[in-house]
Amino acid sequence: MKFKKIIGLLHLWLGLASGLVVFIISITGCLYAFQEEILNATESFRYVEPRASVQLSPSVLKEIATRQLPQKHLHAIMYSGNAKAAQAIFFHFDPSYYYIVYLDPYTGKVLKVKDMDADFFRIVLQGHFYLWLPPNIGQPVVAYFTLAFVVMLISGIVLWWPKNRAAAKQRVWFRWREGMQWKRKNYDLHNILGFYGAFFILILAATGLIWGFQWFASSVYTRLGGDKSLLFEEPISAITQPILPSSPAPAIDRIWHQMLQEHPNSKTLEVHIPETDSSSIAVNINEEEGTFWKTDYRYFDQYTLQELPVNHIYGRFKDATLADKTFRMNYDIHVGAIGGLAGKVLAFFVSLIAASLPITGFYIWWGRRGNGRRIQSDPNKVLNTTGRTATKPVLTK
Repeated sequence: MKFKKIIGLLHLWLGLASGLVVFIISITGCLYAFQEEILNATESFRYVEPRASVQLSPSVLKEIATRQLPQKHLHAIMYSGNAKAAQAIFFHFDPSYYYIVYLDPYTGKVLKVKDMDADFFRIVLQGHFYLWLPPNIGQPVVAYFTLAFVVMLISGIVLWWPKNRAAAKQRVWFRWREGMQWKRKNYDLHNILGFYGAFFILILAATGLIWGFQWFASSVYTRLGGDKSLLFEEPISAITQPILPSSPAPAIDRIWHQMLQEHPNSKTLEVHIPETDSSSIAVNINEEEGTFWKTDYRYFDQYTLQELPVNHIYGRFKDATLADKTFRMNYDIHVGAIGGLAGKVLAFFVSLIAASLPITGFYIWWGRRGNGRRIQSDPNKVLNTTGRTATKPVLTK
């Protein structure tokens, strides 16, 4: 009993301290679950009429898009198949901006210039990652409160664990009666939903901690047998090497054509524009729609077009070990995409349950505050038809 009392106090004070942050993280995750499906259904400029003609090369789309945002750095050109618009992605950390120019890949027509920093789901994501604070402040805050939430979940399971089968019946399903007090219903919502959601919430929290703490990510990766770097590092183009002879096609176009031949079934093909004279040409090729873990990350010297090796997990998929693949799945697991639409539905409801726990937990505390009364969970107590508790008679010989 003393152990459970200590666990209860830990659960209570961590909950009161972190409740608001946990609610924000959870509800923004819930809102973000179907962002791709919602955007595809509401933004008609994402689609084009498929044609038999060849799509325009990256250099052509680059020239068109740059005219729209001449003072911004073009990060990449992304192709998403025959029926979707090409995207010219303008992204930079300092100064910070993020724009996407949607283009018809057959004609080069500008369909939309979108400021992603004003996008609803982008704002939701900023709340999920940083609580809308500067990243260097918000990211550690989110990470530490997520860690606190993991401790709360574990302590909650300890508190929930029934002593016997009779007590378990009231903790695995709702046994509500007409006229039952709202305090009892709230208590059941917290305990029963928390029980069913705990395992899945722990998975979402753990995948979040992978981004939150480098030590945690490295520890998990090493235990899985990984031996590569988890930090992305762009390979360098050798400036001293002879520049390619004059060619009718720019280097990014030649790489694009090569990738089209090697990956004819790609769902997305993203060509990154070298930012400096020592940058490589990075290309991301994904042959599976809806997930990212199977993406092929390839890098080429911008002068010789020779492929450059890397020693981190964001390389060729064929070279990925089990540990590499597991870490590549982290985002897809976190958002539920690894399980397709069913996985996203599950992630939505799990996030909704996680968002409800600080609220129902707070009301449990508020109901007990001041008078010392608490909702009974003693297996010798049973609910009568009014929602009040009655003591079971003790049978004696």
